[in-house]
Amino acid sequence: MAIPLAYNLRNLVVRKTTTIMTALGIALTVAVLLAILALLNGLRVTLASSGDPLHILVLRKGSDSEIVSQFARAQFQDLKFKTGIAQGRDGQPLASLEIVGVINLGGGANEEGTNVTVRGLEPAGIEMRSAVHIVSGRWFDQGKREVVVGRQIAARYPETALGKKIRFGRGDWDVVGVMDAGSGAQGSEVWGDLNQVASDLQRLEALSSALVQAPDAVTAKALINDINNDQRLSMNALSEKEYFEAQTISAAPIEYIGIFVSIIMAIGSSFAAMNTMYAAVARRSREIGTLRVLGFSRFSILWSFFIESVLLSALGGVLGCLLVLPLNGITTGIGTANFSETTFNFHVSPQIMLGGIAFAVVLGSLGGLFPARNASRKEILTALREI
Repeated sequence: MAIPLAYNLRNLVVRKTTTIMTALGIALTVAVLLAILALLNGLRVTLASSGDPLHILVLRKGSDSEIVSQFARAQFQDLKFKTGIAQGRDGQPLASLEIVGVINLGGGANEEGTNVTVRGLEPAGIEMRSAVHIVSGRWFDQGKREVVVGRQIAARYPETALGKKIRFGRGDWDVVGVMDAGSGAQGSEVWGDLNQVASDLQRLEALSSALVQAPDAVTAKALINDINNDQRLSMNALSEKEYFEAQTISAAPIEYIGIFVSIIMAIGSSFAAMNTMYAAVARRSREIGTLRVLGFSRFSILWSFFIESVLLSALGGVLGCLLVLPLNGITTGIGTANFSETTFNFHVSPQIMLGGIAFAVVLGSLGGLFPARNASRKEILTALREI
């Protein structure tokens, strides 16, 4: 015969102060873990939506990011007429020679300023990135010191607002447009004309990368193999989607630290739940003895106290989810392999919250097992005599 669940719920309500304090301890542990997971999830969503499987990024062989790659104009001329590259609206190959640099923008939360990616690109580069569109202003004109900034950049740095000027390279650049890249990483970049940006950064010949587009997935794979096997080019080609997914490595230290802190807090929360249940067993010795007299088995008592601990921890898990929910959608930034900051939003998904509740239940299970076992092993007469 099993002890009714109402018995455990009533005990949690009667001991409301102890219940709330223990649940809050578990809630804080869960909230720390979920905050780290929400940050990583937001970064992954941003980087995953940044790449197109039909886009092929070409870097210098041995380079793992655009910022350290060097791409000569002569190499680009050999590359752009490769078989398998799609054609644009003007009938020319969809291939864009690009330069990537880092500039420092002030006026944000960081008083020393923040490194932001500036990208010089050709019209084909804009055409290929069809998901990026102007929300205010216009695209930059070729040959002029004009830039278009990502929506996240414009929101975080007042100096990059439409109509303002930002200074980098050899002079001031007019902000003529604000672009929206959805949740893509391009919303954290500043775009300008390839030749003008290269001139200001004094890198007219040593550029960064090339972006080409294939008409379909099969052709894209064949084109990647062709470029990688071309000894004359000595280039490394990979899917743009794979490139952005690899950038999540920059968040690995945060993930490890967050998990380590969560484990330390989890150990403390588990002991807190254990102490709470041990105290409950000590205070309810006569109840345990009475339950045994009424015919409830040792296993029923063990199961009842174990379930009570799980319910207590599940309450803490729910509270932890409620504590972290306000973070959802908050904008933050993190440095990437390009030595610049990528802006993204915390993303608290249902899967993350379910994982947090499951994590709390595991804590409660570990913390409640031994007190429940202790309660089930009490002798009837001994339990009835205890005060």
